[in-house]
Amino acid sequence: MSMVTVVGLGKIGLPLAVTVASAGHHVTGADICRQVVADVMAGHPPFPGEPGLNSRLAEVRHLDLLRATTETAEAVCASDVVVIVVPLVIGADRRPDYRALDAAVDAVGAGLRVGSLVIVETTLPVHTTRRRIAPRLAAASGLRPGPDFALCHSPERVSSGSVFADLARYPKLVGGIDRLSGERAKDFYASCLKFVERPDLARPNGVWDLGSAEAAEMAKLAETTYRDVNIALANEFACFAHEAGLDLLAIIEAANSQPYSHLHRPGIAVGGHCIPVYPWLYAAGDPAARLPVLAREINDAMPARAVDMLVALAGGLRGRRAAVLGLAYRGGVKETAFTGALPVVRALQAQGALPLVHDPLYDDAELSELGLQPYRLGEPCDVAIVQTDHPQYARLAPGDLPGVTALLDGRSVTDPALWSGVPRLAIGAGAAGLAAPA
Repeated sequence: MSMVTVVGLGKIGLPLAVTVASAGHHVTGADICRQVVADVMAGHPPFPGEPGLNSRLAEVRHLDLLRATTETAEAVCASDVVVIVVPLVIGADRRPDYRALDAAVDAVGAGLRVGSLVIVETTLPVHTTRRRIAPRLAAASGLRPGPDFALCHSPERVSSGSVFADLARYPKLVGGIDRLSGERAKDFYASCLKFVERPDLARPNGVWDLGSAEAAEMAKLAETTYRDVNIALANEFACFAHEAGLDLLAIIEAANSQPYSHLHRPGIAVGGHCIPVYPWLYAAGDPAARLPVLAREINDAMPARAVDMLVALAGGLRGRRAAVLGLAYRGGVKETAFTGALPVVRALQAQGALPLVHDPLYDDAELSELGLQPYRLGEPCDVAIVQTDHPQYARLAPGDLPGVTALLDGRSVTDPALWSGVPRLAIGAGAAGLAAPA
């Protein structure tokens, strides 16, 4: 078994470290946050909501297969394999902000030894592994990428709330800066990941070597950017269908009955750490790209377009109490990364409304800390917007929103049968989603 360092103990890195340790490898998790390190050493996840993490972390800590430290270089110095899972975010200029990644790479380089394997799981613009990370590791270590140490890109492909299931469900993609790097990464992941059978795949589920770091980088960007572009197309269709009085959701169902159509569902916003970010990372590597940039602009505009629909439905919003239902970017996940709730609030304010925010996963204090005015179901309001597809909202009815005169369902999750007598418009549902007063 190998000595492994996982750099970055966040919502992706910690479950990965636990998985590698569960396979019998001795793992050191490195993180710059002392509280995170203390929590991991105590056997407690530093964040809630990841099924299975509590028990699995406690087990590998009990067996002393996983430790944590803030001393990255020291941990790397004692390791055969190093996996980097730190975030690469975009700045206000929509360009990659490499500061966190560069700092992690420099710390790894300071402890790197001959014969080590370095794997980068952070999602990257194409060419970053070879042209940015390899030279930084070489400069910090004095070693040569390839001859002295192996270097590979293997993009994480999991989602918060289902990391362990996703690690088993999706093929692990790897691509090295040379053939040996790819082979070593493939052997490493094969030693610690167990895959479920996928008869839908063209080849057996498992570790797939794509032959180059660039191919692995682009595979992750392609799968995520495709989703954003597809959603943007669905949103364009939804806005047109609304004007034409058509039910787009029924149309999508009809279109997707043909095996070459895979239209996604429209919605009020695209949130999360991945889909709103990775098209910009793709564009950073391909400055000539036009479609991903246009798709981002379309999806970014949807919160304001949804509020415009509500204005038309309600006959104006000035001075009216508007309940925004859902702060989280995705139903059932307590996470606000790129949530549509904030631009919805801003668009409501621009219309002269008083936005109030409800979310079953957040208490009033948490909402107030974000500068939002809390709302509780059962309190009076004039209009409402469903921003998050929380399961709790599926049975939402006018009685939950006393005084409501119009509902804009941005996720098409509410039941139109419960809204007889109150105007309700669901994005994508067109005429079928509009319940007129009785």
